[in-house]
Amino acid sequence: MKNVSIKLVFAAFAASALMLTVIQVPFNLAFLAWAAMVPFILVCSPQIKVKRLVVISYLVSLGYWLGNIYWVGYVTRIGWVAFCLYTAILWPILAICLRWCRVKKIPLFIAAPILIVGVERLGGLFLGGFFWRFLGHSQYANITVIQIADIFGVAGVSFLIAMVNGLAAELIISGSEKRFFKVGNFLKAAVVCVAVVGAILYGRWRINESGKFIEVGPLVASVQSNVPQSVKASGQVSEEIVDELLKMSDESIGSTAELVVWPETMVRATLDRRVLERLAATYHCHSVDRMLREHSKGKANVLVGAYGGTLEYGDDLQLELGARYNSAFLYQKDGERAKEQYHKIHLVPFGEVVPFKKSSKMLHNLLMKFTPYDYDYSLDAGTEYTVFKMRGEKQREYKFAVMICYEDTIALIARRFSIDENGEKNIDWLVNISNDGWFVRFDEGQVLASTELPQHAAICVFRAVENRVAIVRSVNTGVSCLIDSLGRIRDGFVAGNLPHKAMARAGAAGWFADRVPVDKRVTFFSKCGQWLDFCCAVCVFLVIIVPHVTKFIRSKGIGKIQ
Repeated sequence: MKNVSIKLVFAAFAASALMLTVIQVPFNLAFLAWAAMVPFILVCSPQIKVKRLVVISYLVSLGYWLGNIYWVGYVTRIGWVAFCLYTAILWPILAICLRWCRVKKIPLFIAAPILIVGVERLGGLFLGGFFWRFLGHSQYANITVIQIADIFGVAGVSFLIAMVNGLAAELIISGSEKRFFKVGNFLKAAVVCVAVVGAILYGRWRINESGKFIEVGPLVASVQSNVPQSVKASGQVSEEIVDELLKMSDESIGSTAELVVWPETMVRATLDRRVLERLAATYHCHSVDRMLREHSKGKANVLVGAYGGTLEYGDDLQLELGARYNSAFLYQKDGERAKEQYHKIHLVPFGEVVPFKKSSKMLHNLLMKFTPYDYDYSLDAGTEYTVFKMRGEKQREYKFAVMICYEDTIALIARRFSIDENGEKNIDWLVNISNDGWFVRFDEGQVLASTELPQHAAICVFRAVENRVAIVRSVNTGVSCLIDSLGRIRDGFVAGNLPHKAMARAGAAGWFADRVPVDKRVTFFSKCGQWLDFCCAVCVFLVIIVPHVTKFIRSKGIGKIQ
């Protein structure tokens, strides 16, 4: 490979980019994930100059991210481009690390998974993290393999896939050098086969034993509105949106659902008790509060997404909102609003908060230019992992927690909710309320869904497996569904009018009601967290830093005997 052309290098990276694209939903060619990184690994050869490797990998990576998260451009085109320019850096980092490992002749079946998982984790370093399009996410429907996530998290699935990719690349290199039949290759293949077979056997065991630990829970309903953000943000149809939600909510209550879940922020009012207690009863938020109390009283528990906040006196001694939150509120069957209220902890950069507001005014003002609005709409982050309680059949008490929007892509959030300080199961299920109406197009009265909607649902699958908790999703524009504690996205339901196939619910309005399974198991992952991807990220850091430090020391003659 001494005279590798630019075209060949470009073609290799492009081949991996294409396969990495089609392994995810909605294409669902998940089997290609087990070979998707082979061209990438092969082209990271010691015979290729680092500069060429970096430039070409960055350009292909930029095209990959621009094409696969195009829906960010629906919110902010400048922000979409800027974000992709940053995210594209991850591929050159991986390429440099792989090349270094090949120079040092480190076995690729070990180096590739460590580096790939480590680089995936590095995607979480910028502005709160973007945990999207991991190798492991492609296997969301491979129920047997993904069960290892209750030990390793989604990183374990990515690691296993990358391990196979690394072995395949190593065997191809050995074949080209006429040393394919070396004993070492058979040993490496044996190790990888044991890992894959072990994951399959473990998955089947966890699935087969689940009946001993899972019991049928209450009937829970999810309401799905279908309102593009552009329509919702106009404020002109707020009453119509709530009227439609009330209608669907009443229908789901008619199915005897004990809990009805509404999507994120579809109620355009501040329902925080600290605000309501200090405002006169004539304010709009009080009328909304009364309406929801009447709607739930004697019928069902109703969980809604609305705004939270605090009141404080301004310079003119008039009351105004101080802190502002994206929140969830529970209206109980007795017509009272629960004292617990959850304020979203992980805010979406640019979507909900413009960074550096308090630490650097100059940077904050600069970043404001990348936002979809011409005013500072930043929210405040919550700090408490709130657990809601409700009474079910035979007065049994159930506990659940709420993840708002992209919090379900953050493994730490679900984990913190799932166990208490003593390492015991803290909740019976999770709820994910979201407004994915940001990522659809509205054309001639029709909502056109983007790939973000099904991919968001696929990522949520891993939070269920990692912590052995079912997740009820209520998402504006979709995909609303029930994910059981084995990670199965359930098609069908006990009652409802949404499409039977869960992934076909994007860009639709309706509701469904189903029994939530309650899993008693506490997982290793819930107790120990993201230990695997953290260790891999440290290794990536060391591979980048150590060679440069060593080179610097040698160039300066430090440590040499004079």
